[in-house]
Amino acid sequence: MSCSKYMPAPVCLIENDENGKLHMKKEAKAILDGINEPVVVVSVVGLYRTGKSYLMNRLAGQQSGFALGSTIESKTKGIWMWCVRHPNKKGHTLVLLDTEGLGDVAKGDSKNDGWIFCLAVLLSSTLVYNSRGTIDNTALEKLHYVAELAENIKIRSTEAEDEEDSEFVMFFPSFTWVVRDFTLDLEIDGKKVTDDDYLEFALNLKKGILDRSVGRKISDYNLPRECIKRYFPSRKCFVFPFPVTSQEDMTRLEILQDQDLAQRFLEVTGNFCDHMLVNSAVKRLKGGHIVTGQLLGRLVEIYVDTINSGEVPCLDNAVVVLANLENQAAVQEALKVYQRGMEEVRHALSLYVSLYLLEQNQMASERKCRDLLKDLFADMNKWLQDGEYSQSGGYELYKRDRDAIVEQYRREPNKGVRVRTLSVSISTLLEQKLKEEEEKRIENDRMMETENMRHEDMVKQMQEKFNKELEQQQQERDRAIESKLKEQEEMLKKGFNQKAENLEEEIKKLNNEKKRLSGGSIFKDYVMPFLRPLVEMVPNLLMQRLMLNSLKMGLKR
Repeated sequence: MSCSKYMPAPVCLIENDENGKLHMKKEAKAILDGINEPVVVVSVVGLYRTGKSYLMNRLAGQQSGFALGSTIESKTKGIWMWCVRHPNKKGHTLVLLDTEGLGDVAKGDSKNDGWIFCLAVLLSSTLVYNSRGTIDNTALEKLHYVAELAENIKIRSTEAEDEEDSEFVMFFPSFTWVVRDFTLDLEIDGKKVTDDDYLEFALNLKKGILDRSVGRKISDYNLPRECIKRYFPSRKCFVFPFPVTSQEDMTRLEILQDQDLAQRFLEVTGNFCDHMLVNSAVKRLKGGHIVTGQLLGRLVEIYVDTINSGEVPCLDNAVVVLANLENQAAVQEALKVYQRGMEEVRHALSLYVSLYLLEQNQMASERKCRDLLKDLFADMNKWLQDGEYSQSGGYELYKRDRDAIVEQYRREPNKGVRVRTLSVSISTLLEQKLKEEEEKRIENDRMMETENMRHEDMVKQMQEKFNKELEQQQQERDRAIESKLKEQEEMLKKGFNQKAENLEEEIKKLNNEKKRLSGGSIFKDYVMPFLRPLVEMVPNLLMQRLMLNSLKMGLKR
């Protein structure tokens, strides 16, 4: 993607119409189609009117861009996108997604909010949740969309949801909770703590069955906390103070200069941006497949179409669709190579047949002309041997007889292409023609060799790519196992023995899957379906080479 194609301002990626239907915008799709490099995708979600858009603008290195709401009306509708050059990763594009505020009173559609949250999770490398005040039980209850992810996302279409739940950790983005307008001291039991410690403290589970202080089940209290821990093992927190002191200035943040903002607010903003740009990873699909702008656009289409059809987005299905698209592209490329080769074969074959027939005609003509000349000169040879031309006036007699024989030879019909005359040398013309075709043969040979090298290089690159993706899958499972072990240790320390036992089963399952991948079945399951169309092209390429070799031999004759 060239510098001129980077977006000067955000555009709507997914429109959320009045009926709650989602639509991908053509302009955004065209922009993503023009991005061939890997993308790092950062999405921000949160309740409406919590200042989400300000953070996205700062990540883009701009003061303004995404609309900032200064009234109770939500400014961002659907999901908006801003693609900018990644300042830290050369050859990568930073895609910023600003989502519609959740819980908008004017909309009042919780299910629609759930799909917006779900899309943000599915599309991003890093998910930023933006809230105000503190991370208390009320704030966590408002994040009930996390608990609904198991209902709204599937990994495999053939397995039950409870079997998939434990694997979300491998495919979900990293999670960052941003707390805006925080006024408390960061202390727990009288000790100063970090922002991350504050988040982990807020995610602590309770024991028991009923919380009498609020008259509800402990399981309801624990559910959002458990889901955040389970789905997002990589967690980060940033606590922001108020940016300004007056309410009037709060409504015009996008026009205020840095000197007008609180120094501590600027420091946290800088730390947040630095962390996002350094630690947000390239977006990958299940299996470690790196996502480019083009693939991201196709992913959006797949997920939006699935949601609109009433189905649940499935990670496996998305990977299959994208793999089929890449397969088709690879087959089309191989087909072009094949067609170019066959055009050369047809041309060479046509030339060979023409030259072969010409050579046969020349040989037949040669024999006929020699026999004719032998007959015509028979009498003249006898007179020459008898000394007729050695007498006085013999030279003049010789020229007369010779000219008469030449004239008779010229008048003789059906002599073919080997007519021996004093003015034309067909042999010389044939040699020139053969020389030209030999040069063409050498050029065709060089082109075929180039195509073969290109084909071999393509196969080598694909092998390296799949080896790398296999390694990525192993790393995904290693991270998941590490996360589960850490969570299990925490549960045991806090006395949640049953939860620790459940985690043990999940860890065993992940280890078994890791062993399966190490056994090499990944090659059969994932690599061969991708390579098969190209492998089927190889016999055709070999056939081209054999035909050209046979033509070379024919031309040399």
